[in-house]
Amino acid sequence: MYQIKDYVNGEFVERTDLEIVNVLNPATEEIIAHTYNGTKNYTQQAIQCAKEAQKAWSETPAIERAQYLKKIAKGIRERGEELTEIIIKEGGKTRELASTEVYFTADYLEYMAEWARRYEGEIIQSDRKNEHILLYKKPLGVTSGILPWNFPFFLVARKMAPALVTGNTIIMKPSEETPINAYIFTEILDTVGLPSGVFNLVNGSGEIVGDELARNKDIELVSITGSEDAGKKVMEAASTNITKVNLELGGKAPAIVLEDADIDKAVQYVIDSRIINTGQVCNCVERLYVQKSIEEQFIEKLVQKMSSVTYGNTLDGDYDMGPLINKKAQENVHRHVQRAIKDGAILECGGELPNDKGSFYPATVITNCTNDMDIVQEEVFGPVLPIVTFETIDEVISLANDSKYGLTSSIYSNDNKKIFKLVDNLEFGETYINRENFEAMQGFHAGIKNSGIGGADGKHGLEEYLHTHIVYMNIGAD
Repeated sequence: MYQIKDYVNGEFVERTDLEIVNVLNPATEEIIAHTYNGTKNYTQQAIQCAKEAQKAWSETPAIERAQYLKKIAKGIRERGEELTEIIIKEGGKTRELASTEVYFTADYLEYMAEWARRYEGEIIQSDRKNEHILLYKKPLGVTSGILPWNFPFFLVARKMAPALVTGNTIIMKPSEETPINAYIFTEILDTVGLPSGVFNLVNGSGEIVGDELARNKDIELVSITGSEDAGKKVMEAASTNITKVNLELGGKAPAIVLEDADIDKAVQYVIDSRIINTGQVCNCVERLYVQKSIEEQFIEKLVQKMSSVTYGNTLDGDYDMGPLINKKAQENVHRHVQRAIKDGAILECGGELPNDKGSFYPATVITNCTNDMDIVQEEVFGPVLPIVTFETIDEVISLANDSKYGLTSSIYSNDNKKIFKLVDNLEFGETYINRENFEAMQGFHAGIKNSGIGGADGKHGLEEYLHTHIVYMNIGAD
């Protein structure tokens, strides 16, 4: 049984005076850890420690800051198997996906460390004689990160690594559903000698701890990965001090299958992109558009493969999916399916609420859907695939763009002319072509519309943690 602690100013702090919150294994419903509801006061203490540490940290050469990230990456690999087990217990991931998250996180830390010698300012041409215009890139100051439960370990690194390598300090709040992995991350971090106050971890609810991390006047950037509603609350709180926000929110990713696509590959990629983490990924395929000329053939193959997707306790077997994060999520997914059927959709496979322990849900395919149905418009966040058919490319562009979300999308076709027409007209931050939906660390993971503000990864993700300081330097007359 893990007893979760905060990590503030380089020390682990046990909050014995606070309300205990149970952490459950979603596959077995067993209590596997105790965390607690943090307070505004404790959060403010952590922010103050980060503020006091920031100046000295920013004056540390970037290459030295980067060495700490590399040491943390090494520590993660040394505890890789333990972390894999923890991620499976907390979130129900398959062993393969949990292991991928652990080692991808280590790779990500090393990747961001390499930017220490690469991010740079500019010298700009002046209109005046004897003047130099210098553009500096400087750290923002104290930043905060509010973590989700679906990729909780990787998201620690995604927010922390660019912040630290560019000279910022950070306070992070893990999800109450999955706090153990962040606690272990902090144990690893504690062994590398990172200066006190540079990284802080505060446990608690979004309503209290998350709100303070967004609202506090000493925070210069608040980054959240979460739901659209959570993002709106953070943005509202941050507006009090005009604090910069970085919001990675929901998605309703369309997958578009044209008649010239390789059907067998498209079927497999769509399934891979729907059932990953039991459909609980913001860039999962959430709705499928199939050209009518291949409708019957494609759907037959898709249903056959989706019907064979297995689920269960991934600690005990090699299943394709684990559980949803909790019973509330299970009920929400089933409610979406039942409403779609009531609205006239046809259930092709899945759609039954299991009676066993755990928050499992079968891979589900629904046909005869129309674009105005809730199942097509609202984020389901479960292994449910609604299918809409279309005749022309212009029609599917209109259907795909008819969404308040704009995070990811995908195209399956072998006709480059059609592909580029779609790319030129789709209103999304990411488009995957003839492959599964999974981003690269050197890319830029960012959405438009209600899917968020700003982004992460690569050069552009790093620059989210920097501000510009432009200097007009007149060096005197001749």
